[in-house]
Amino acid sequence: MLGPRASELLTLASEPLGPVANGTVAAGRTGEELRELLDARNGFYALESALHVFPAGRAFVATSLEDWNAAGGWRSGYADMAEGLLFFAEDAFGGQFALRDEQVVTFDPETGEAQPLASSIEDWADQLLSDFEFLTGQPLAHEWQTRNGALPPGERLIPKVPFVLGGEYDVDNVYALDAAHGMQIRGELAVQLRDLPDGAKVTYRVVD
Repeated sequence: MLGPRASELLTLASEPLGPVANGTVAAGRTGEELRELLDARNGFYALESALHVFPAGRAFVATSLEDWNAAGGWRSGYADMAEGLLFFAEDAFGGQFALRDEQVVTFDPETGEAQPLASSIEDWADQLLSDFEFLTGQPLAHEWQTRNGALPPGERLIPKVPFVLGGEYDVDNVYALDAAHGMQIRGELAVQLRDLPDGAKVTYRVVD
């Protein structure tokens, strides 16, 4: 049964992004909690599209949870940094929320680092609602969409100069790009940053 904060999050959500989900999403307690969330709303956008939760099974638009986590997809570009993670949602910039070891973790697309965030889906929803500006990037997403129109389904705001390399958290430094493509190009960056010594030069491609 969904907790009060997860239920409150759904009051801010779009229509479902997929048909009614059936079956197990992931093993374990948090996997069951995620299934309950998707049973109630199988994938959705919220907070002016700054939060995107993937639908299980089949997607009406964009991509499904299963396709997003496919081994041969974007996650292969992160080498072993994405192992053991089930990615189920993303923020405005493609920062990922994932399940790992009965926790919800954040995954930085520019560094490949995973950090514990919440102990349950209810805790995750509570933290999102309490600090959505930081955890989803909603203010910058709002500003970008005011200037450029609604962010298309399946796209995220990608920094022209990565934040980890000193890029400004500013509307002029982000552009809309297919979410999977944005993860792929930043996977290359994450691997470089992991394997290079401090102060070494890195290569990053800006895609039009």
